[in-house]
Amino acid sequence: MITKERKTNETDIALRLELYGSGKAEIETGVPFLDHMLDQIARHGLMDISIKCDGDNEIDDHHTVEDVGITFGQAFFDAVGDKKGLTRYGHAYVPLDEALSRVVIDLSGRPGLDLGVKFTRDRVGTFDLDLIREFFQGFVNHALVTLHIDNLKGINSHHQAETVFKAFGRALRMAVTPDERQANTIPSTKGSL
Repeated sequence: MITKERKTNETDIALRLELYGSGKAEIETGVPFLDHMLDQIARHGLMDISIKCDGDNEIDDHHTVEDVGITFGQAFFDAVGDKKGLTRYGHAYVPLDEALSRVVIDLSGRPGLDLGVKFTRDRVGTFDLDLIREFFQGFVNHALVTLHIDNLKGINSHHQAETVFKAFGRALRMAVTPDERQANTIPSTKGSL
């Protein structure tokens, strides 16, 4: 179990992550749509995630969403360690009704985000969909992974976002799955990631 705390003038976050869990989520960020999306990561990634965040949501949700992404990325980085014996790469396609998204991840040791999602609306309820980029940018910068996210089709913005987060959880799950054929080996010709 990895625990992380992040305290700034904008947010106060306590996070626990069990990489090889059962999909349990205890999430209170003060941003209901973000809570819903983080639940998808836990459930489809089969990770146990606990997040409590007190943020300056009276200003807007930006700092909370970004800082949760950063803190989750830090915890994930610690959880994968030197990556010996891991699959390293993960990918998933996930549909939800008319929407379809693809997520591909590499535990590369290098932060990179390519986000190809054109939401059909700017908001889902009160949630600003621009903040999804902030979450994933915070994550990749601190998890040190390369992440490609593409929404291939969709009309309903909620469905578009949900397929992205479900596919992200499933891609993470694949990437961290131990590969018995390369046990105790770092999955790179360089010898380090």
